[in-house]
Amino acid sequence: MSQPVEELSISQFDDGQEIVQEIDKVILSKGAWATILFRYREWNRTKEAYGEDKYGIRRYQKRNGEYRQQSKFNISNKTQARLISEGLQQWINDSESKS
Repeated sequence: MSQPVEELSISQFDDGQEIVQEIDKVILSKGAWATILFRYREWNRTKEAYGEDKYGIRRYQKRNGEYRQQSKFNISNKTQARLISEGLQQWINDSESKS
């Protein structure tokens, strides 16, 4: 049976502890190649608590009905996420104004 892209997750467990907790995801593309934007938190063993929100983009390739991660890009904090968002928005606005 073929794995649906909606089942892909960034969550990770170690000895029953969720060390990477997926908070949300946005599926950017589906098909033979899938791209997903994840919002997640990592478990801090020292503080025994989850850290600040992080964001990541994962690219998957589907082979034999299974998705396999091919690449990833981690956005380490809200400031970096905001700068990426603002940069993309500026480029979109610039290209629309030239049309």
